[in-house]
Amino acid sequence: MSKKLIIGMFGFGVVGQGLYDIIKTKRLNLEIKKFVIKNADKKRTLPAELFTTDAEAILADAEINTVVELIDDANAAFEITKRALKNGKNVVSANKKMIASHLEELTLIQQEYGTSLLYEGAVCGSIPIIRNLEEYYDNELLHSVSGIFNGSSNYILSKIFNENQGYDVALKQAQDLGFAETDPTLDVGGFDPKYKLAIVASHAYGIYVNPDEILNIGIDKLDDRDIRFAKEKGFKIKLLPFAKEINNNQVVLYVLPRLITPDNILFNVENENNGVLVKAAFADEQFFYGKGAGGHPTGSAVLSDIAALRYGYRYEYKKHLEAAQIQYSTDYKLKVYFRYVKEETLNQIQFDAIVERFYGQDFKYVIGEISLQEIIVKRDIIDQTGNFIAEVL
Repeated sequence: MSKKLIIGMFGFGVVGQGLYDIIKTKRLNLEIKKFVIKNADKKRTLPAELFTTDAEAILADAEINTVVELIDDANAAFEITKRALKNGKNVVSANKKMIASHLEELTLIQQEYGTSLLYEGAVCGSIPIIRNLEEYYDNELLHSVSGIFNGSSNYILSKIFNENQGYDVALKQAQDLGFAETDPTLDVGGFDPKYKLAIVASHAYGIYVNPDEILNIGIDKLDDRDIRFAKEKGFKIKLLPFAKEINNNQVVLYVLPRLITPDNILFNVENENNGVLVKAAFADEQFFYGKGAGGHPTGSAVLSDIAALRYGYRYEYKKHLEAAQIQYSTDYKLKVYFRYVKEETLNQIQFDAIVERFYGQDFKYVIGEISLQEIIVKRDIIDQTGNFIAEVL
């Protein structure tokens, strides 16, 4: 039997409005009783009595059995989620930073209090990757999970490579369309896909990794020289998170720009779309494609979680029970393109091998093999103004 959900929702921004628009079109056994919002003076499309700035109106209301958390503040979202779960309320969240940073603790709280936290909307918008990793691949050995997890950076890169726009012009267009924030660092710096990668790794491999320990280098240092190089070689640049099992009991995780060729399935994933590529031992290679940004695509994923709660759905975290021997590792070799300005910069970085080198008046680069650990240790040097690094396959 479907259980009636009495919902309290935190936040009524783009995703909240998108979710409400979808709910209006459905006949579901649920009721949204109250919205908690930050700005009481902002005009809303719904009756004013539905809105409040008091979190207690939801958290202390015994009738509300489901909390939908759709706010930007990760710290506040964690406190809301933690308290709601302990109070016997199930929670649906789309806050990838909050979930990635606190997933182990939140999992333990769910087990202790018998409540459920679902977060499909936190990873890749409308693509149901978490549920698939949790259910379809629950007994699979996964070789790797990678893809385009951030619609904002992918939109910018699509405009650069398909319409010959400059980075700054493409970024401004993404901001104007609402795909990127006024401060775009979360997206173009690779932080957003890193949080999503940490969540994906938990469901794919059964490990909890603090996102602060995962390397993320974004596309904010990309310039015309890198774009010209990529085009001349027939590449596109995509910002890709990557999870891979190595040595049977270790997993590597990182986020880097990557130079990819036309035969790569991610080559033609454009604009705000996301694509997730799963390589498994038995199911082989599978690809998930869909909208990665926007109120309605993300709202649809949130609604899927809400609908699942009507039937008591919970993540079982089965792989965590079997993954006692799986460890996070940074002992991994990569092939990279590294553009630099100062010669001493190159001398400070330990490459295992350099297979190509170009030295021009205003353009210097090497292509070579380097360890992931070396990139992490020399991050401050690699990140200096005038430098850019990208993985090459």
